[in-house]
Amino acid sequence: MKKNRWNFGKTFWVANGIELFERMAYYGTFIALVLFLSNVVGYTDIEAGWVGGLFSALVYFLPLFTGAIADRIGFRNSLILAFGFLSFGYFGLGFLPTKISVLIFLILIAIGGSFVKPIITGTVAKSSNEELRARAFSLFYMTVNIGSFTGKTIAKPLRVSLGVEYIPFYSAILALTGLIIAIFFYFPKKEIGEKKSLATIFEGMWKAFKNVRFLLLIVITGAFWAIQQQLYATLPKYVIRLLGEKASPEWYANVNPIIVVLFVVPLTTLAKNLKPVTSISFSFLLLTISSLMMSFSSLFETGVQIFGYNVHPITLMMVIGIAIQGIAECFISPRYLEFASLQARKGEEGLYMGYSHLNSTVASIIAFVSSGYLLDKYCPDPAKYSHLSSVEFSQLYSNAHYIWYYYSALAFLSFVLLLILNKTIYKK
Repeated sequence: MKKNRWNFGKTFWVANGIELFERMAYYGTFIALVLFLSNVVGYTDIEAGWVGGLFSALVYFLPLFTGAIADRIGFRNSLILAFGFLSFGYFGLGFLPTKISVLIFLILIAIGGSFVKPIITGTVAKSSNEELRARAFSLFYMTVNIGSFTGKTIAKPLRVSLGVEYIPFYSAILALTGLIIAIFFYFPKKEIGEKKSLATIFEGMWKAFKNVRFLLLIVITGAFWAIQQQLYATLPKYVIRLLGEKASPEWYANVNPIIVVLFVVPLTTLAKNLKPVTSISFSFLLLTISSLMMSFSSLFETGVQIFGYNVHPITLMMVIGIAIQGIAECFISPRYLEFASLQARKGEEGLYMGYSHLNSTVASIIAFVSSGYLLDKYCPDPAKYSHLSSVEFSQLYSNAHYIWYYYSALAFLSFVLLLILNKTIYKK
């Protein structure tokens, strides 16, 4: 009798539906966050960079602790609590966008979001046996990508037609939908598993970070994701200030997940015989080229004709650069965890994997903080220069493309550093 390879149970599909709404809500606001913080709340580029960076860092750091809490109070209670925080946080951003209040609401969103991933991935794992687990997680990651793509795609026409100040309400409605689904349809089986204490979490973190090889890998690969996060930190303000409010940073950013979905399997197969460090190093070379491509729009004096359409050089080079960035991600993502596990002492691989994602925490701080200072220097807020003539104003952004030189240099520096470490401390 043929086994049903899609029979994961009702809870699995409900959990993935909830994940879809959470990802749509998150990316809908995240792609517009720096615009919202400056244009609506009134933060400077530098202040918005610090706020955005700390928010993003919390999103990646807090699951270490919220996952342990979810194990203690149960998945259902945790998920309802999480979407309560998310709904309140997003609505709060929309209704009360002041400099102090948005910090509170962003913390609530970060806490809520940090519960969701460990709960949903835990549900996926518990809803599948060993034979079907790979397929179950493939469906989960497909859901994540669909949510990311859809959330950003819808956010663009909403921003243009209504204004960026309405984006949090869009996310709030999606989060509230997730909350309703969680209350009425999410009934997981009683979870039985290890319940970690906070002391155990900190002890494990200290043990992993005492390993210099592992710590250096976290920092170096953090540089990769810091550059990748420029899709959210720099891109929105950069293209809107240079091209106008009708520019589409949300749609440009969607080039990345499209490329990853299309090429991750064939490129992973192609590179399967490469050492993990070689594959990761190559990703940094591609990232160097990617950032350079984004800067090359300055070389064009007029638009580019493509299939009869006149395409602005910034649009063209952004899409090319982001596409190359997506290919780079295909080389690093599948091999990073493998290489990180090799830095662990025998028998401690699981411990190290639990902290390997902290490179995204490092990346968030680097990405948004550096972006704030670079935007302020090379592509500043036009509201600060309303007194300039049209000629002076056009000169204000003449060196805006210099921003991408910095990230290209960071990628190349990381490539060189990884090569050096591979010949020294990673040699064994």
